[in-house]
Amino acid sequence: MMANIDKTKTQSWQKYLPLAVIATVAVLGFVFLKDYLSFQTLADNRETLIGWRDNNYLLAALVYMGVYIAVVGFSLPGGLIMTLTGGFLFGAIMGTGLTVIGATLGATGIFLAAKTGLGDALHAKLQGASSGGMLKKLEKGLHENEVSYLFLMRLVPAIPFFVANLAPAFLGVKLRNYIMTTALGIIPGTAVYSWVGSGLGEVFARGETPNLGIIFEPQVLGPILGLAALSALPILLKKFRKS
Repeated sequence: MMANIDKTKTQSWQKYLPLAVIATVAVLGFVFLKDYLSFQTLADNRETLIGWRDNNYLLAALVYMGVYIAVVGFSLPGGLIMTLTGGFLFGAIMGTGLTVIGATLGATGIFLAAKTGLGDALHAKLQGASSGGMLKKLEKGLHENEVSYLFLMRLVPAIPFFVANLAPAFLGVKLRNYIMTTALGIIPGTAVYSWVGSGLGEVFARGETPNLGIIFEPQVLGPILGLAALSALPILLKKFRKS
């Protein structure tokens, strides 16, 4: 019997280990890396990065994706700067593609870690909870319109990326839908900042800083909110039919 208890404790620790590692690395990254993953660091090392890319293009692309996977997977600071760097080094189109792949893989990694560590247990509790609980209602609404809700979480700029990564894991979202909506939903915002990054050469030459608030300007935010409205349309139609 004691052996079974020890085995259960070991399995429980192993289940929570990935999430514990992510949390530890995230804290350490925030403390030690926030000054390195910055616009100034990119400006100071731009010539070195360009030279390395020109001599090792494929390797540079793979390393960039690998670093982006780590930044997203461990919720490290600097995601925006990484996106700008992708546009700066590889251009708007290629930079967008590499960033979307890296961000999707990193987000999938943290989703699986959170789902394994806490998500399945929380979802099981929700399944057994009373229908009046707010979290239970949220979980029910999410599963009735899973794809639409996930797209909304990715498209609305006000929702932090790490929240959109973790919340679905705690609410029992299907992995397939999570990956699809992540990959497609982050394209608009990624494309905007990759485009900004592709013009950083001129910004550096003038000694200026890029307009990182561009995504909130009407000509950019309008189309993104339009996509969000389209994503919400199935939810509204379903509510209308029920009423």
